[in-house]
Amino acid sequence: MSLEALFCDVDDFCQVFLPQWEREQLVCGERQRRRPARLSVSEMMTIIIHFHQSHYRHFKGYYLGYVRPHLKRAFPGLVSYQRFVALIPSVLIPLCAYLQQRKGPATGIAFIDATPITVCHNRRINRHRVFKKIARRGKTSMGWFYGFKLHLVVNDRGELLAFHVTPGNVDDRQPVPHLTQGLSGKLFGDKGYISKCLFQTLFEKGLQLMTPIRKNMHNRLLTLFDKLLLRRRALIETIHDQLKNISQIEHSRHRSIGNFMVNLVAGLIAYTHQPLKPSLNLTHPQLMLLNKPR
Repeated sequence: MSLEALFCDVDDFCQVFLPQWEREQLVCGERQRRRPARLSVSEMMTIIIHFHQSHYRHFKGYYLGYVRPHLKRAFPGLVSYQRFVALIPSVLIPLCAYLQQRKGPATGIAFIDATPITVCHNRRINRHRVFKKIARRGKTSMGWFYGFKLHLVVNDRGELLAFHVTPGNVDDRQPVPHLTQGLSGKLFGDKGYISKCLFQTLFEKGLQLMTPIRKNMHNRLLTLFDKLLLRRRALIETIHDQLKNISQIEHSRHRSIGNFMVNLVAGLIAYTHQPLKPSLNLTHPQLMLLNKPR
């Protein structure tokens, strides 16, 4: 997606969202300065999202090495790097609202998985201060980490349906009922989501949880389509890989919680703008056959 097209889409959203957001904000009664910023909210959002599409490894190099030398005509009100970093937390709410409208449609087939978001190396846990009160140690199949977990739900086209961020020690099954609100059909996950209670809770809402079985579990009958879809869980793992290696949602250079959340949300938005996403390439008749009650 070009920079011009991205700005137009973001600016159209801001023209509708910002006036409504400002009307609903609480007033403390104190007189405050409301000096207009040199950069508009839509311009800041565009720069932040475009960074996650630019393949730069860190924002400072992107802003100083690309934005200021090459995008001065596109953004005539550019500020210094230090000032821009200070303004980043102010666009968190608009970015979250914009991400909500970027979600894909529910197709009756969904995949769920969690991935660790490491905030520092394990050797520096005791010295880490930025996320000391909220980050936690967790363990995955790859070992221990310190930070958070990003829980994602995507459809068969690789489009984002829901996301949730939790401390690293939270069980993968805990946020599932919240993540799957409004979804129906079939939900495919790995062995970490095996739970009779969770299965029953989702089944009562019209969502069937499908997972592989452990060695000590009794075998169960599955249709051929369900078995094939269980083998395609790598779809969401590919999305996690793209978010970390292309959209740069994970790094250890954060200096505030607000900037961490902006970086994460903007990375998810950048992914939703990808023209080609990991997909199962299922046709509409195939989807109807999969969702047909038996």
